[in-house]
Amino acid sequence: MNPIDLARERALRARRSVVDMAASGVGCHLGGSLSVLDILVAAYTVAQDRPGVEVVLSKGHAAAALYAVLHQVGVIAEDPAPLYGKAGAPYTGHPSPKVPGVRFPTGSLGHGLAYAAGWALSRRLLGAPGGAIAVVGDGELQEGLVWETLQIVQAKRIGGLTVVVDVNGGQNDGPVADISPLTRLPERLAAFGLEVIEIDGHDIEKLMDVLVPRERPTAVLAATVKGKGVPAVEGKAASHYVKISPARARQWKAVAR
Repeated sequence: MNPIDLARERALRARRSVVDMAASGVGCHLGGSLSVLDILVAAYTVAQDRPGVEVVLSKGHAAAALYAVLHQVGVIAEDPAPLYGKAGAPYTGHPSPKVPGVRFPTGSLGHGLAYAAGWALSRRLLGAPGGAIAVVGDGELQEGLVWETLQIVQAKRIGGLTVVVDVNGGQNDGPVADISPLTRLPERLAAFGLEVIEIDGHDIEKLMDVLVPRERPTAVLAATVKGKGVPAVEGKAASHYVKISPARARQWKAVAR
């Protein structure tokens, strides 16, 4: 199987795993996990072939997608789905370094981008190869720390940093456009010295091409769909946080794409 087809197959299996996590005792952030999943598959596929490249999921509430993808790419040996949300298991609602493959914890939104920028800068200062891919949400861009970090990225000319924005258009309280519109976002990011690329966030082949860290810091605006791949919730605001029965999970997995 060629690398692109393998990545797509991993994404499908990971989607089904995320649905299983929605059927856990605590449920999960299903919509945002499914919207970001293809981005994470592409990011980890890119990072695995490049020493020193770190992937940081800044929108940590999509942890279910992260665990599923880490399992599919072989970083986590065990299937995390049956353990998700269980007492004593590391697979909690936000990722922590107790999970293999997770160097930086997340909690309050915006912090992951700062971690990633620091990691990319550290590689340069050490004269070591690598960089960072930070995955943030469009609602997360309302956090001031995001823009403070980009100010430093510009001032320190931090190359090797790729900021991927999961542009699914929704957040906990409703549409991003109704709460805090991202007016002229490409121009705003370019003003901080980033090269801006707009892309379909579910096109794994193109994602794998643009996520390779470059000398110049890059912002990838990835247009995605909440609940992507599960027809019952695709594009629906109600998919933000979902708790379902195991029987419903089996139905959804059977038609996942």
